Amino acid sequence: MTENMQKKMGLTAKILIGMFAGIAIGGLLRVLFPGSELVETYLVDGLFSVIGNIFVSSLKMLVVPLVFVSLVCGTASLSDPGKLGRLGGKTLAFYLTTTAIAITLAITAAVIVHPGSASMAAEGLAFDAKEAPPLSQVLVNIVPSNPIDAMAKGSMLQIIVFAIIFGVAISQSGERGARVRNFFEDINEVVMKLVTILMQLAPYGVFALMAKLALTLGLETFGSVIKYFFLVLAVLFVHGLVTYPTLLKLATGLSPVTFLKKMRSVQLFAFSTASSNATLPVTIESANYRLGVHNNISSFSLPLGATINMDGTAIMQGVATVFIAQVFAIDLTIGDYVMVIITATLASVGTAGVPGVGLIMLAMVLNQVGLPVEGIALILGVDRLLDMVRTAVNVTGDAAVTVIVAKSEGEFDEEVYDDPFAGAELMGDRKPEAA
Repeated sequence: MTENMQKKMGLTAKILIGMFAGIAIGGLLRVLFPGSELVETYLVDGLFSVIGNIFVSSLKMLVVPLVFVSLVCGTASLSDPGKLGRLGGKTLAFYLTTTAIAITLAITAAVIVHPGSASMAAEGLAFDAKEAPPLSQVLVNIVPSNPIDAMAKGSMLQIIVFAIIFGVAISQSGERGARVRNFFEDINEVVMKLVTILMQLAPYGVFALMAKLALTLGLETFGSVIKYFFLVLAVLFVHGLVTYPTLLKLATGLSPVTFLKKMRSVQLFAFSTASSNATLPVTIESANYRLGVHNNISSFSLPLGATINMDGTAIMQGVATVFIAQVFAIDLTIGDYVMVIITATLASVGTAGVPGVGLIMLAMVLNQVGLPVEGIALILGVDRLLDMVRTAVNVTGDAAVTVIVAKSEGEFDEEVYDDPFAGAELMGDRKPEAA
């Protein structure tokens, strides 16, 4: 492969190549050297294990700083006291409600379809789940007595609560709070760069993880991963094309078809970048000039949505959690499912709108219900493709909630919304004269 080709090749292609190369090499070694102690010692437990474990550890390494800094920035952005009341509460309520609907839909679909097969859990990958604490104790433990200790131990629910409280305090601290917020926004940029660097190493981590899995699990594994892939895709389409339009129609009476048509350019941009943050300028322009939302609403709700409204990520986490539990033959109780819904909803609040961070948040959800983080390796190879689709779902949800809130606040121009050509030229859609 030439240097030119490598530069032109996107991360998706590199991850897919790493995945298929790992599967092929692992499968070939399994066929050529069945039961070989050398392969087991130096590759399965050696090279592939070391590289794979380093990559999984690097994912876990970013969980605490990513959640804390991202959440502080998100909640501190509610700096205008006038927006911290009805508008802030209404926007947050809609975002959290759609996320809870998304994760519930995902878990229900996964339980019914049953994408994971317990036969996939070969010898050496068996996992004894620790007994999860009762829900009442989890709720008591949400508030940290020592936030530094919570960060050191990776107690994510406690970190989330402390970050939200800390962010609100920053937003209420005037000029000093503004300086602290600017500091955290700079830190957030650095953390995002760390995520970007990590995702550039993903193809190598995927290769090692897939090669090891091919040597230990067998071909039936990958059949189930394909089943997982299409199940997540189906739930994403249902949420994006049914849940949001239905909510929009019920809450505002506006045409969902018009909304979806005017969101096409934003969705395509989100799909190509796989980043809600990168899509944000396009989303704001579309909301203002295509959907008729006044800027004082969109400038508040859309950046907030890019930080806390991650329904697509929540759907992946819901299906992946059930999938991994089924693979390792671990039965989840109703309490566990409730815990997944709560945790994934809160996790989506701390999920930054950049490619790849959904997997980092998945590690937190798995830990919360006592499932092996190593199970992420099963879905890593196909996640980048799903990441692109779920980003399109995320920005669609951001815009839908923004329209609903703007309409309820009287900060909305229905004539612009109903005009098929409003803002069309600005957004690169069909011009009126081309109609």
